[in-house]
Amino acid sequence: MTETADDLDGVMNAITRWRAEGHDLAIATVIETWGSAPRRPGSHLVIRDDGVFQGSVSGGCVEGDVVVQAMALMEAGGGVRTLDYGVADAKAWEVGLACGGRISILVQSVDDAHYAPALVERVREARAEGRSVNVVTDRETGVSREQTAANEGAFLNIYPPRRRLAIIGAVHITQLLIPMAQLAGYATTVIDPRGMFAAAARFSDPVDEAWPDEALDHWRPDAASAIVALSHDPKLDDPALARALRSPAFYIGALGSRKSHAARLERLRQRGFTDGELSRIDGPVGLPIGAVGPAEISISILAGITAAFRLDRKPN
Repeated sequence: MTETADDLDGVMNAITRWRAEGHDLAIATVIETWGSAPRRPGSHLVIRDDGVFQGSVSGGCVEGDVVVQAMALMEAGGGVRTLDYGVADAKAWEVGLACGGRISILVQSVDDAHYAPALVERVREARAEGRSVNVVTDRETGVSREQTAANEGAFLNIYPPRRRLAIIGAVHITQLLIPMAQLAGYATTVIDPRGMFAAAARFSDPVDEAWPDEALDHWRPDAASAIVALSHDPKLDDPALARALRSPAFYIGALGSRKSHAARLERLRQRGFTDGELSRIDGPVGLPIGAVGPAEISISILAGITAAFRLDRKPN
């Protein structure tokens, strides 16, 4: 499996690495937005004492000022401060949001009294294990703790599990889908017991050559997992889909024509699955964008996964 870091992994991993190198750090968090703000609440930016940073709180609009403010906070010995940004006026170079929105950003020092390094490790470990973590931050004191619910006036940040994608079938589409999915923040796993397809020369990372249902049992799909069957071989796809349907995976897709998908659904009905359960399968897989060829099909698949994750879009 390729452990490709998403945005949150990048921030948390940077904190761990930079602390080990002896740097003082501050973490900035979007805690409130109004209008067309470019980043969601909970988005992070971590800043080093020398101005190097990782992550984003505005897509580039106000990062420069946030870095300056965070460095000043560290130079003053740490603590917490709130920064508010809105639409820039006609003055050249004024810090603001050209998109017309407003955001409020909380900057905390990374230390035991504010955003504790131990909390960072807790978030990293839980996400890697497929579990979410709730972190509540007191806006006045800047103290962050793992907690199930927020008190009035506090900010609750829910850190979801790492997104993962399991692909059944080491086929041509898979070779193109992997880098696209990794760029979108998914850790990818390819499963195919056919040695000829799983040859090391075709993929940069080892292919899991276990039988698909056994491989998925070991992979343990969670609510941040997507599973796509691309082998076009019922002996591989059907067991994988049966296992996926018994999991909380947020997306299940299968390659094939409408005719072949109808036959697939009938085979799965004979395994005891109801029509309601089978409606979870996106087949033919992906958004209907008229895709032709492996590259465009890969785009449609990733678009379908993204729609399911971001918009809770149900398969057709």
